[in-house]
Amino acid sequence: MKHRLIRPLLLAALYAGAAHADLPTYTVVAKDGRLQPATLAVPAGVRFKIVIKNEGREPIEFESLQLRKEKVLAPGARSFVVIAPLKPGEYDFFDEFHPDTSKGRIVAQ
Repeated sequence: MKHRLIRPLLLAALYAGAAHADLPTYTVVAKDGRLQPATLAVPAGVRFKIVIKNEGREPIEFESLQLRKEKVLAPGARSFVVIAPLKPGEYDFFDEFHPDTSKGRIVAQ
């Protein structure tokens, strides 16, 4: 019985990974209390992925209240978030551990 479940679960996991690989991808680097680039220009109406790299010596928390996304990363860690298609407009993100210096914006056009 277990073998019947493992194969469909494995195929679903592989499909999910492949689906994320084809998304337009943007990278944000956190280092020394800053996020770079501070602005990401993305096409409106298109699902996309943001790769977050923490190149600093402290943990960070990438967060966007508007997009309901957050991701905590240890020093040296890398992860990603997938963003649903956005309407034209501006959407803020920040590092919750460094809110005064680490602010950014996604501009969907």
